[in-house]
Amino acid sequence: MKITCGKQPLDLSQPVVMGVLNTTPDSFSDGGSYYAAGSLDLSLVLRRAEQMLGEGAAILDVGGESTRPGACPVSEQEELDRVIPVVEAICSNFGAIVSVDTSSPAVMHIAAAAGAGLINDVRALERPGALEAAEQTGLPVCLMHMQGQPGSMQKAPSYMNVVEEVAAYLEQRVAACEGQGIARERLILDPGFGFGKTDEHNLALLRGLSQLASFNMPILAGLSRKSMIGRLLQREVGERLSGSLALAMMAAQRGASILRAHDVAETVDVLRLRQMIDCDN
Repeated sequence: MKITCGKQPLDLSQPVVMGVLNTTPDSFSDGGSYYAAGSLDLSLVLRRAEQMLGEGAAILDVGGESTRPGACPVSEQEELDRVIPVVEAICSNFGAIVSVDTSSPAVMHIAAAAGAGLINDVRALERPGALEAAEQTGLPVCLMHMQGQPGSMQKAPSYMNVVEEVAAYLEQRVAACEGQGIARERLILDPGFGFGKTDEHNLALLRGLSQLASFNMPILAGLSRKSMIGRLLQREVGERLSGSLALAMMAAQRGASILRAHDVAETVDVLRLRQMIDCDN
């Protein structure tokens, strides 16, 4: 399975790692990591981008709006200020595939012009104008399921059958994209672990991930350092590596094509070992 990200092909015949690069001051794990004297420091961003690419990241996911539980929205201009210089700098310095984690039509347009190769939208192109903007960029799009909005999504998430409901929602969003002229071949699906789900919902989704793989479309799984790991194993954010790697392996075994991760080198190692074992069988 391959998709074209801007001018660059992305081979998904084996799972790949998407490195997380949040340019926000308040993201749950790396928020504020690239700021100096209160301002975004591009040299710090580029140093981290180079490190992740060297560790084997196939994609760098740049986000300028925190979508952690309880997060407040940011203005469009603030998101642009956080994202576009980073996209331009990474593309010009490394020529890497850059994914832009955004729901804003303006950010989609301007990031695509700056060299971004993928749109990663936690709101699955539901904001007014987002479908049209995504279609016009010509870029592939990752559609994620989220029950509610970041500010309130974890207050009381409820499902009759979380796997079936997430699958039905994503199928509906795929249909909306196709109606707008975005071909299925441009779409990636993300069940949205931790986005309007309890720990039991997340575990059920992981158990049933192969049902989403039956769509025959790439699946993105974002489980890295999630708060569910902290609650289930009593681990702080900086102590969740082993849990993140275990869940990444399980997601890959159940059909995930892209693993979104903070710890790139370690996740790449897990996937390399999995491939070696599979090749031996």
